[in-house]
Order: sequence, then structure tokens, then C-alpha cells
Amino acid sequence: MSAAAPVIILVEPQLAENIGMTARAMANFGLAELRLVAPKGGWPKKGVREAASGAVHILDAATIHATLPEAISDLQYVLATTARERGQMKRAYAPDDAMADVASRQESGQRVGILFGRERTGLSNDEVSLADAIVTFPVSPEFSSLNLAQAVLLVSYEWRRAAGLARQPFDGAMTAPPASREAVLSLFESLETALGQAGFYPPEKRLGIIRNMRDRLHRMALTEQDVRTFRGALRALTRRVPHDPS
Repeated sequence: MSAAAPVIILVEPQLAENIGMTARAMANFGLAELRLVAPKGGWPKKGVREAASGAVHILDAATIHATLPEAISDLQYVLATTARERGQMKRAYAPDDAMADVASRQESGQRVGILFGRERTGLSNDEVSLADAIVTFPVSPEFSSLNLAQAVLLVSYEWRRAAGLARQPFDGAMTAPPASREAVLSLFESLETALGQAGFYPPEKRLGIIRNMRDRLHRMALTEQDVRTFRGALRALTRRVPHDPS
């Protein structure tokens, strides 16, 4: 978990589910610091830990602030998220560009916070005016409303990418070594013998079919495990069933 990750600040959040799912989204992408400004109904909230689905360490470390200026007082750069054009002379970023800028600022030691507003009404114009720039999302104009935790998820994901931490947990690469030529040729022989015994090859097309099948198997880039699996399958298919005299 990166100590330089941006601070997530929720202004007057109301629903325990949204706060819990925000913590979960943050944990998914390596963010740890959550600040809550005057949460509606007080803190902690019933059901918030269940909604976090294990990311309770973020909730336990969350700080509560009476006002937004108090919550951002120690930060050097602040972004405000909004779906609406506010008529303010502020630079507006898409999430990927915003987080690239954030990652660059953090390399120089700046502390960055990202503001998210109320579930129903978002941030007020006065609250947006306290931020250095705006982050807005390229959503469909027919339905631009984002759930609070979804917005945090999108920003957190883009931050992880911009910080160079978005490495795939697995790549689907083969774990078994490639099959030796001897093993592949032996498989060819077993397969062709079994198919010949089964009467698969029309006599006039036998050689052409054999070559085509070998080409198809070569394109599979067979591993040692692949060869063992195919040979086992062939043995099962060609094994003679004992005759039942009854």
C-alpha cells in the first residue's frame, strides 16, 4: 500500500452502504486514507463494516471533520469530482489525466485530496471553489448519475494505473514446459494409428489429412502436460472393453 496515495474525502455522506463500499473500492486499489466531513446521522453507522467486505481497516482509521476546510487544511492540492459544469474557471480533467497529474505531484512530495459530494446533490459550488481543479467522468449524457462508491472506484483505479502499480495478478502464461519433439512425434504416431484402426482415413486422402492434423497440433504449441493428456485420452478411447459372455 502506497503512503503517497491520495486522500479520499467524502462530504456529508449519508448511507452506510456507500461509505463501506467506498472503503472496499479504496482497498482494492491501494488507497488507505479516508476522511469524512460531517457524515449524516453521525459516525460510526450501522451496517458500514458489513458493506466494506473486509476493508474495515480503512474505516477504523477514517477521520471525522466538522468542516471541509478542516478536512483539507494539510493538503497541497485538491480535486473536486462533479458531473456538472459549474461555471467556474477551473481546469477540468478526465479521471486518467487527473490521476496522471496527481501521481506526478506526489513524486514531488505533495499531499493530494479528492473530494466526493453527497449522494443526492453532490458538492456545492462553494465546496468546488475550494478545489484546485475538477475531475469529471465521461459518462453517457442520457444517464450521468454515478453512485458515490462507483466514482471512488473509478478514480482509485486510474490512480493505481498512473502510479505504475496496476500489474496483472496473472497473465495466463503456460506453466508446463513445451513438449519435446520426441513426445510430439510419438503422439502423432499414436493418434494416426488409432484413427487408422478406426477406419477414419479415406485411402485417397489419408496423407493429406495426416498432414493437416499435424499442422493443427503444431499450432497448439503443445506442452508436456498437453501430450500426456492427449495420450491418456487416446488410451481410454482405444482400450478394449472385456467381452461379457452373458
